[in-house]
Amino acid sequence: MAGAAQGGAEAFFERLVLAQHRAGLSVLAVIRREAGRAARLAAGGVAPVQLGFGGPLDLLTAPRLRAVLRGFRPQVTVAWMNRAARFSRAATGRGAEWALAGRLGGAYPLRHYAGCDLLAANTRGLCEWIAGQGWPRERVRHVPNFAADLLGAAPAALPFPPGAVPLLAMGRLHPNKDFATLLRAMALLPAETHLALAGEGPERAALEGLARELGLGARVAFLGWRQDVGALLAASRMLLVPSRIEPLGNVVLEGFSAARPVVATAADGPREVIEPGRTGLLVPIGDARALAAAITSVLADPAREAALAAAGRAAFLSHHAEPAALAAWSGFLDEAAARKRGAA
Repeated sequence: MAGAAQGGAEAFFERLVLAQHRAGLSVLAVIRREAGRAARLAAGGVAPVQLGFGGPLDLLTAPRLRAVLRGFRPQVTVAWMNRAARFSRAATGRGAEWALAGRLGGAYPLRHYAGCDLLAANTRGLCEWIAGQGWPRERVRHVPNFAADLLGAAPAALPFPPGAVPLLAMGRLHPNKDFATLLRAMALLPAETHLALAGEGPERAALEGLARELGLGARVAFLGWRQDVGALLAASRMLLVPSRIEPLGNVVLEGFSAARPVVATAADGPREVIEPGRTGLLVPIGDARALAAAITSVLADPAREAALAAAGRAAFLSHHAEPAALAAWSGFLDEAAARKRGAA
């Protein structure tokens, strides 16, 4: 995995690797050099190999990765997103003993995955997109994400005054997440409504400027990137997901897990996992007034707030908890290995 230091796909990579290790799978994590990720994996019992995973002039990572894989002798190598797929393909080459699988969490260019025996996609909609691009339908599988069980976490301390109504949003501060629309929705809500925004990214300065322009002041707290997701959810009344582009939205699953009502835009991922009106609310993308109205409707009706939270929690236990996802990943890895054996 050659991703960024922070991000939803990167966090799920760590969660999956450690869960597979706890389940007894012999797993080796090979990552781009990143001290925090390496420390978290090592603390969980999986000491990672760290390589450069650089740009086009990086001539060292592929042969080093090939040597690591030959030493570990895996049955399956899983390439986690584009750059890892490019280097894994170069490291695998002809005559490799292991299957090469690719894992996609979005509509990535499929040229990076040429040579993969099997692809994993984290939503059914993404499976359909991959097949629509010409990838053989029989070589793509829906393998869902899972969230940690966050219910019961001790609430985090948020920098809001007594009596504030705390709302939470989390994610990379990037135009795709559209936190600007969320700030505009906040300006339409009563003054006692406050927002904790956990994340970092290139839009931070612009979002801070917009918050000042809207007169939100101390009603919005920019928390930076946080690892204590359960504690933040425990301290909040609801989770808000205003994304314009969201292939899945791991934060939605985390909101379900923590039994918090989720209000999200109807992007691809939330639309697939939320049952509107039962496990959460969906609003049009980019519509601040609709988002504010949905938030208001939940806060004004405690019975509805509790029902959304309970239904989301039930959906988490049935579909998005660790055991079901690990079983799906086990089946995927077994199939990838069998395809390699059949082709040998």
